[in-house]
Amino acid sequence: MHMKSKFQKYVGSFSTRKCLLALADSFILAASALFSNFVLALGGAGLPPDELLIPLVIGTICSFAFLFIWGAYSKMWRYFRSRDYLSCILGVLCGLSAMFLFTHILEMKLSVAFLALYAACSVIGVCLFRLIFRRTFIKVADISKHSMQYKRTMIIGGGKACRMLLTEIANAKKSPYEGDKVSAQFLPVCIIDDDRAKIGQEVMGIEIVGTTSDIADFAKKMEIEQIICAMPSAAEEDRTRVLNLCSKTNLPVKMVPFIGCLIFDEQHPSLLGQVRDIKVEDLLGREPVRFDNKEIRRFISGKVCMVTGGGGSIGSELVRQIAKYHPKQVIIVDIYENNAYDIQQELLMEYGSDLNLVTLIASVRDYFRMNQIYEKYKPQVVFHAAAHKHVPLMEVSPMEAIKNNIVGTFNVATLAQYHDVEKFVMISTDKAVNPTNVMGASKRCCEMIVQYLAQQHEGKTEFVTTRFGNVLGSNGSVIPLFKKQIEEGKPVTVTHPDVIRYFMTIPEAVSLVMEAAAIANGGEIFVLDMGKPVRIVTLAENLIRMYGKVPYKDVEIKFVGLRPGEKIKEELLMDEEGLQKTANKLIYIGKQIDIDIQKFGMELGVLRDSAQKNNEAIAVAALHQIVPTFTTPDAYNRKELAKKNSPQERRKYATAEDPQSALAAV
Repeated sequence: MHMKSKFQKYVGSFSTRKCLLALADSFILAASALFSNFVLALGGAGLPPDELLIPLVIGTICSFAFLFIWGAYSKMWRYFRSRDYLSCILGVLCGLSAMFLFTHILEMKLSVAFLALYAACSVIGVCLFRLIFRRTFIKVADISKHSMQYKRTMIIGGGKACRMLLTEIANAKKSPYEGDKVSAQFLPVCIIDDDRAKIGQEVMGIEIVGTTSDIADFAKKMEIEQIICAMPSAAEEDRTRVLNLCSKTNLPVKMVPFIGCLIFDEQHPSLLGQVRDIKVEDLLGREPVRFDNKEIRRFISGKVCMVTGGGGSIGSELVRQIAKYHPKQVIIVDIYENNAYDIQQELLMEYGSDLNLVTLIASVRDYFRMNQIYEKYKPQVVFHAAAHKHVPLMEVSPMEAIKNNIVGTFNVATLAQYHDVEKFVMISTDKAVNPTNVMGASKRCCEMIVQYLAQQHEGKTEFVTTRFGNVLGSNGSVIPLFKKQIEEGKPVTVTHPDVIRYFMTIPEAVSLVMEAAAIANGGEIFVLDMGKPVRIVTLAENLIRMYGKVPYKDVEIKFVGLRPGEKIKEELLMDEEGLQKTANKLIYIGKQIDIDIQKFGMELGVLRDSAQKNNEAIAVAALHQIVPTFTTPDAYNRKELAKKNSPQERRKYATAEDPQSALAAV
């Protein structure tokens, strides 16, 4: 086995292969002279054998010399491109011209026919040998590499990260253990870089072959099997543009993380080990939102924190992040015992007895049970994440949205005020803005409840609302559904080709909630700048590409029509709301709309009573009364589609439809 690896190393070295190629060229040149003379001899115009020897030797030596001068041996022949064959043609022609000059000096007469045929045979032979060798021997030689799971790899970016990657791959493959498992995944073939001055240069023997506009061409020409995007310091716009071009190849794409995310420690000793597959959250079309961890730590450390809906996707991430900041106690409240159990066990395994964790099964609808929890555990900070949020389901069961979302929020919020909780943070949604469904209207009503209590200025509780768009990977998110459909080989279902949404990651959403809680003074609505909106059909197409499949060909996309209560697009602010900047440039405060406290209290009572009696007609009518922006989806969507076709709004929609947009590079 050791002898075999030494032989492969010797044969695989660039210098050895250059010698083999030079010998092959010498043989081809000599054979071309013999063949040309043989053909002419059939017609009686050939040279005698003793006269043929001199032009044969001189022609071979001169051609070899000029092939070397023109760079025919400076590149690995497997990577020869069309223009590289020009060096072979020029080398042969210059060599034979020099041969003709020498023979003329020696007063040897060579016929034009011999020179022409000799030149043609030599050029064809030298070029054809490289072409055949590349397509046959190289593939045979790569069998051993493929058995080690090497994949032909294109690297995007020819800077420091590229050099570090190539160094690590090369060092690992020189190991007596034939390289580690990570490096065995990569066989660097070419480099792409947008600096045109670098084209033709090499980084550790791998050529920079073109710019990002050439990605698809070189991926096909060089039989690339995977792509690594090695641009950790590039601006997000450049990364998404490049990833969009990569997506057209239908090849797996891996990422070198942002420089700020790179870690070099005992667990991550190398850059190569941190190269990972693309995640949807990498492609939001904006820089990830960074938060002031010191401010959050100061706010959470040593306090009793309660999270309602603590088993859900947002609630459980809230609990995870709170646990990192050394709280005095964490209280998980959830009605669904399976989710609550899962996050409880996860935290116990992570922290053991170091975390004072309490997990309670309770409903926010139950005022007396929630009061009991407040009295016993005395939370200082409450994060209210419990809510029904599935729009179509709540359209069918509007009473449940009203009872769980509105009544539940009223219970938890008023009890927080009564028990002098320091801060109460309500988690809202962009569906609360100009709602077209009961779920969105109920969340807008929840926002109004929080503002209603903040305006009363009773007690010491500071009330704050956080509002954001769709959360990637959360329960009910479109991403898990699309992934499941693709993995099961079923058509991907999209409601409407014009539907656009804002997206953020779960950690971003939760960090927003925690920073809002830390900096809030009471009564604010915190809104995240979520970048460009994304067409859901574009998201579906590019998720399909992430699986190496072709949209509409390998995986069908079906448009099934808007669901009950669904909007064409979501918004983050109402017309009456303005934006105020915060210390974090991507977090804003929406100006609150004043609430008539007396009127709101009476209307809320009517809504609560009708919901408790399951009187749907009165309850929904009362919800329309409380939330004046609550409209029907048909009216809203007609208006938005008309706006889309107007010149004034076309640019806004073009942002979401542009193939260069946020998630087009998935």
